[in-house]
Amino acid sequence: MTGTRERRLALLGATGSIGTQALEVLTRFPEVARLHGIAVGGTRPALVAQQVLAHRPERVVVSDPSRADAVEAAVRSACTAEGLAPARFDAGADAVVDLAGSLADGDVVLNAITGSVGLLPTLAALASGARLALANKESLVVGGHLVTEAAAPGQILPVDSEHTAIAQALAGVRHDQIDHLVVTASGGPFRGRRRDQLAEVTPEQALAHPTWSMGRVITTNSATLVNKALEVIEASFQFALPEERVQVVVHPQSIVHSMVTLVDGATIAQASPPDMRHAIGWALAHPEKLAGLATALDFRAAQSWTFEPVDEETFDAIDLARAAHREGGGAMAVFNAANEEAVDGFFAGDLSFLGITALIRAVLEHPRRPRALPADGVEPLLAVEAWARRTARQLIPSLEG
Repeated sequence: MTGTRERRLALLGATGSIGTQALEVLTRFPEVARLHGIAVGGTRPALVAQQVLAHRPERVVVSDPSRADAVEAAVRSACTAEGLAPARFDAGADAVVDLAGSLADGDVVLNAITGSVGLLPTLAALASGARLALANKESLVVGGHLVTEAAAPGQILPVDSEHTAIAQALAGVRHDQIDHLVVTASGGPFRGRRRDQLAEVTPEQALAHPTWSMGRVITTNSATLVNKALEVIEASFQFALPEERVQVVVHPQSIVHSMVTLVDGATIAQASPPDMRHAIGWALAHPEKLAGLATALDFRAAQSWTFEPVDEETFDAIDLARAAHREGGGAMAVFNAANEEAVDGFFAGDLSFLGITALIRAVLEHPRRPRALPADGVEPLLAVEAWARRTARQLIPSLEG
């Protein structure tokens, strides 16, 4: 499948939802790639040990140095019990970036890290020449033109059900034939509720997503529709379209993952049962198709698909993100950083559910908000983000908990 040499894979975020499913795909389709290295946060040492035994990566990187010893001990114990030589261990954020940049043309880096910490590994992977299978949407949301300008044509393949769907729908379509994109949203666990009905939402309720099984941050983002806001901006950069040509529609069944409407009025939709292995396998094996990767729809069975507009009065995250994107100057980095701090505050009991987007708005509207332009490079952008995090933490007590 990979030509003259075996394709190598670096998997960043191996113990998360996307990472574990990617390894399931690799187990079933070992011809796709050989696992070269994994990066993990370090909260699940036993799972890391299982992954190392099953896939034998050459490198293991723990992003949190305080957890590195526990992970290394678990892996070494498991390898010793099986008579295997342990992998090379490294720790820290710089080591994650080094792993992301250690491959070459013909290899794949799957960036499944959650949050803006995925930006520097994304840039390192692009500089290496490897294909970037991108599940870390914050890279494009925060990095924007820094990322797109660093990427060769076709080097970034999205690992997101919506953006993978758009990419597949656009196969054979010229860019000038696109009228607009339609990103679908399940609506999350609070679809149909009014704003006043969300005041007492608990973290447990926010995590009860009706369709997808995801991590804490992404699931909460889906409940606030921040995730969909980020996906609008991601799509704008990924497919080189202004944000006003990226529409959002609620589709509770999560069968149609997104659509492309062409200038002649035709709309192309990608439909499949909600299963992230579709997106993962598509990006890892592209342009090949993995036979039997996931279950197909059975159109012989009666079914109904519905679509409805987003209630943007109740869920204001999408409008906030559009305005931030239009403003530029690092505003989307501020949006994302404020949201990540808000989610932490919500789970700590310091911020209400409605306070999440209220905090994002407050940080964006702060009179002393610094700016960073794409030409300034990555360091000023990261400085703006650091300011946003500090400011968000300072503002949380002033908002209703």
